[in-house]
Amino acid sequence: MPEIPENKCKSSLLKPGTFVDCKLARDFSDESIDVVISGIACDQFTTERPGARFGPAAIRKASSHLAWELRRWPWDFSVFDVLRVVDSGDLNFDLSDESQILSHIQQHANQLLQADKTMLTFGGDHFISLPLLREHAYKFGPVSLIQFDAHTDTERDTDQNHHGTMIFQAQNEGIIDARRSVQIGIRTEYIRDDHQFTVLDADWTMAQGSGDILKAVKDVVGDYPTYVTFDIDCLDPAFAPGTGTPVVGGLSTALALQIMRGLTGFNLVGMDIVEVSPPYDHADITALAAATLGLEFLYVLAAKKKKI
Repeated sequence: MPEIPENKCKSSLLKPGTFVDCKLARDFSDESIDVVISGIACDQFTTERPGARFGPAAIRKASSHLAWELRRWPWDFSVFDVLRVVDSGDLNFDLSDESQILSHIQQHANQLLQADKTMLTFGGDHFISLPLLREHAYKFGPVSLIQFDAHTDTERDTDQNHHGTMIFQAQNEGIIDARRSVQIGIRTEYIRDDHQFTVLDADWTMAQGSGDILKAVKDVVGDYPTYVTFDIDCLDPAFAPGTGTPVVGGLSTALALQIMRGLTGFNLVGMDIVEVSPPYDHADITALAAATLGLEFLYVLAAKKKKI
């Protein structure tokens, strides 16, 4: 049997339990590593149906359906010929200690970003984006945000940390530039006073082709350092039933993937995929959607690197 190069995905018989069977690594000093995948198994900040703490494991398991593809359609290359991707596993912390959860996430993100690694993070509930955004802003300055979501998550509840407040908190902390940020797929009410984000609501988004959507996004974020956060409830429950706060009328998986592919050339600095809740999933539909979106993000990074 020929030896498998280090920058390739390895057989699931060799490295079980990692995203698309990539190498497990917790030493990030190797300069050849481009992207580190991390899991944050936490749903302490959920307001409705819990279960997102099981999301990272479900996404990794579902990714086994993608690992056999040497070249993922419609790309004409293998991402692992271009990027070296490793999986660092899940963070360890005391789920009963809220402050420890946030500090551990920030410490982990700081370690990776200061080593010049790009992060792809699987949640967990959406509040994990706040500590991740803090560390990305520490490195890149206030970032533009592309947020796929059914909700704006801009509730003005400063007395309680939960997954409906973190975008409001991030704006208040100055770690994201709301005027250069876009929220895609919104289909719930929000306070419009002083709401500086560009909102591409679900009805408008579903009526457009991906080209028009991407133009609208590019007009806002430009070439600024941009972080992508994908709440899986952006997808219609027909495509993502396994989530805590499902809202009908959302995006299809196909449209979401088309938008993701179109982000090639954007100045992307990191991504998280959150709110996958396996207890409410059926046939791993939601977990597979999340895994596929994560793999598309890797291809987008690889395509940009190929052009440099």
